[in-house]
Amino acid sequence: MIKVVIAEDQQMLLGALGALLNLEEDITVVGKAFDGGEAIKLVQDLKPHICLMDIEMPGKSGLEAAEELKDSETNVIILTTFARAGYFQRALKAGVKAYLLKDSPSDDLANAIRQVMNGKRIFAPELMDDVYSEKNPLTEREKDVLELIADGKSTNEIANQLSIKVGTVRNYVSVILDKLEVTNRIEAIKQSKERGWFK
Repeated sequence: MIKVVIAEDQQMLLGALGALLNLEEDITVVGKAFDGGEAIKLVQDLKPHICLMDIEMPGKSGLEAAEELKDSETNVIILTTFARAGYFQRALKAGVKAYLLKDSPSDDLANAIRQVMNGKRIFAPELMDDVYSEKNPLTEREKDVLELIADGKSTNEIANQLSIKVGTVRNYVSVILDKLEVTNRIEAIKQSKERGWFK
């Protein structure tokens, strides 16, 4: 019997997923969590084969929980509405075994669980397209500048660290905003994080 823990902050969906999976002859839901922190505790206590995890949950997100569970015996499957390349790349780094979208047919979920138990990795096809199509338009130096901005460094500090003039840093920032088609530094950082472009 495949033991599953489900982490999902929408109560109705949590109940529906649990009921659907319990209809399968070879799957049993042994625990339900409303956030990432609770999911980690259930995995540690119950040692399930699979932890089915949403991404955006209160407190600890599904990705943060997956990162903490990376070395556990439990296989993490992300089930989310978000087909974002950045989330997907972060999930891959966390060692998740499957990344599925909530609008997939319910049969796909049970089949994915079985395939993961057989050592396979399952990823929604639309995510694979995104990962290969989204190239970072920034040069290496522009990436360095944006990463220092994300670290909270001021224009002067960036100039000192990269041994360039303050005016040059401002030029880089202007080019970065143009290339990413955003209006300010915060949006540039957010977009780069979502697309998984930060080191």
